[in-house]
Amino acid sequence: MKSILLIGLNRFGTLMAQELNALGHEVMAIDKDEERVNSILPYVTNAQIGDSTNEMFLRSLGIDNYDVCIVTIGGDFQSSLETTSLLKELGAKLVVSRADRDVQAKFLLRNGADEVIIPEKQVAKWAAIRYASNHVLDYIKLDEEHAIYEVDIPKEWLDKSIVQIDIRKKYDINIVAVKEDGKMNLSVKPDMVLTKDKSLLVLGEQKAIQKCFHML
Repeated sequence: MKSILLIGLNRFGTLMAQELNALGHEVMAIDKDEERVNSILPYVTNAQIGDSTNEMFLRSLGIDNYDVCIVTIGGDFQSSLETTSLLKELGAKLVVSRADRDVQAKFLLRNGADEVIIPEKQVAKWAAIRYASNHVLDYIKLDEEHAIYEVDIPKEWLDKSIVQIDIRKKYDINIVAVKEDGKMNLSVKPDMVLTKDKSLLVLGEQKAIQKCFHML
């Protein structure tokens, strides 16, 4: 469990607060809008109405006591930038800030952000990979070169065993799990037969996976 300061209760911030709550973390939520603060109270440990660009207000929160400070302010980049900078000056251990564009991300990283998230860009990339392919069911980027994909079974692989398709040798891709009826099986054996009711979680270089599953 982590102690998290979440600043900005727009739609994205509210959804993040709800997810953090579901994961069991302690969340202090901040926003200038009283209605937003009141609506988030059932999902957070505490919430306050306040201006995050006010140094005295931020200082009163004890910034260095939080494991993570997340800035999700939208539509007011100046406030986001000022808040990010103040958090770092006040001793924040880890500052994660939201940006709408790449140029905003650059400014945030230069002014106190340890990490930046660009929700629309990240979701757009996920959706493009997910829906432009015949096989991809889900996708998790690990770094610039590697990823984990959940893929359905290509027709030419049906009723063949994992050792027969041998994608590790052909493409240097590892099958890390097999999913069937919503259940994950991490015990992947070479003689396991692939059927249409299964999907695979594969790990490897993105280019290799895309070539293997004809995404290129």
